[in-house]
Amino acid sequence: MRLRGALALALFLFAPALFAATITVNGLGDSLATDGVCTLREAVLNANNDAATYPDCAAGSGADVINLPAGERLGEHQVHERAWLLVVSGTIEIDGPGGDAASGGPGLLAEFDPNERREVRATEDARILLLLSPWPGEGHPSRHD
Repeated sequence: MRLRGALALALFLFAPALFAATITVNGLGDSLATDGVCTLREAVLNANNDAATYPDCAAGSGADVINLPAGERLGEHQVHERAWLLVVSGTIEIDGPGGDAASGGPGLLAEFDPNERREVRATEDARILLLLSPWPGEGHPSRHD
């Protein structure tokens, strides 16, 4: 019975990762174009939309892992949802509007409020897990109330 309980717990904890997508950023820059290059901005948007909004990148699906090459950055990007960013491997730096900054490697967990603007930069090749919470409520750009 303990083994069955442990198996159920493992499935509960890791099942979301089974449905996550790995999106590899393969170009520096911040463009939104169908040009064969997956930029960090396109990867984040695909992750946010759980779709292949930009076909140069893999489609997002749930809590996505983004492979981020050293030197890549997303300048002052914001998402409309609450977001959590977990560093799986490598190191990143996160800069905020008031000069506040954080940096770290595997295990670093950063939480962002809705509409909070941040710049995320990889200081070495990094894999990050981006989790966006659903937010179809009041104030969301998709609503017209």
